[in-house]
Amino acid sequence: MSDNVYIKNRPATFEYAIEDKLTAGIMLTGSEIKSVRNGKVSFNDSYCFFTNNELWLKSLHIAEYVNAGSAGHEPTRERKLLLNKKELTKWSNKVKEKGLTIVPLAMFINEKGFAKLEIGLGKGKKLHDKRESIKSRDVDREIRRYLK
Repeated sequence: MSDNVYIKNRPATFEYAIEDKLTAGIMLTGSEIKSVRNGKVSFNDSYCFFTNNELWLKSLHIAEYVNAGSAGHEPTRERKLLLNKKELTKWSNKVKEKGLTIVPLAMFINEKGFAKLEIGLGKGKKLHDKRESIKSRDVDREIRRYLK
């Protein structure tokens, strides 16, 4: 039943140095999952935060489904992420202690047809770190050109 939907947050790996990754479920309504299957997701300025020992996703824009009618959804509402308690406590402690942030990296539909969100524990990069990323990406591109 996989729909081959994989929407990546490309600026996240440029802005943050990702230390750890996790796959979380996400609570969506019917019109939201249909928009995700159509690929209508934007990660602009989205991030995760903890409230009452629960992980929430803020500012993820899922476009309104055209045929939803009155059963539509608000495009940028806060959505709850589904993780087990052990993972939640581990990541909340890391966020509190080290000053890390939780960033959404990608959204996809798994083989059972459920929407999943890949999240990463990241530390913000400085300007010189971003320059290093650009430099290494250019070197990799040149190497691939010469190998072809």
